[in-house]
Amino acid sequence: MEIINKYFTNLTDNQRIQFEKLNELYQDWNLKINVVSRKDIDELYLRHVLHSLGIAKVIKFEPGSKVMDVGTGGGFPGIPLAILFPETQFHLVDSIGKKIKVVNEVVAGLGLENVITTHGRVEEVKDTYDFIVSRAVAQMETFVRWVKGRISKQQNHELRNGILYLKGGDLSEELNLYTSATIYDLTDYFEEDFFETKKVVHLPVKFRG
Repeated sequence: MEIINKYFTNLTDNQRIQFEKLNELYQDWNLKINVVSRKDIDELYLRHVLHSLGIAKVIKFEPGSKVMDVGTGGGFPGIPLAILFPETQFHLVDSIGKKIKVVNEVVAGLGLENVITTHGRVEEVKDTYDFIVSRAVAQMETFVRWVKGRISKQQNHELRNGILYLKGGDLSEELNLYTSATIYDLTDYFEEDFFETKKVVHLPVKFRG
């Protein structure tokens, strides 16, 4: 938890309590339904929570905006972002039922009122969003195809509506097709070695009416 306080110094008391609860909730649920590897559960705050919050170093979501987390798994990056931005609406989607079950239990345990979940494929979701976030669930070309038509026309942020993707390694080949993509190195925000190759990719996506 210290690592979250280190980089996010303006948390409310309630946000601190919620972030602290994450460890207990995930430790408990991971024993019943394995959604986080054993190695990672011991470094939950570094590898999952702070990594998810890398997106918050790139953008501050505005109150009333809508964000969808595709392939949320155990709730990352959606749940840490929902704690940090309580006035933004988050929709967490995953096709694996047991993962959504854990997400629902963690959301309930934290008392988060700005999160809804869907057990299903993103293609079945009909709503539109300011941003779609994810942690490297597919190659960018595939991901763009999945979320086509899900970006809102209404602009609420300086950063153009689109995809915010947490990804690692060399992205030059994968992003060849996307000249409008911007890559943010997480080493610019976090000093831990874990972030050495980690990035946030922002890809503006045109609204198709």
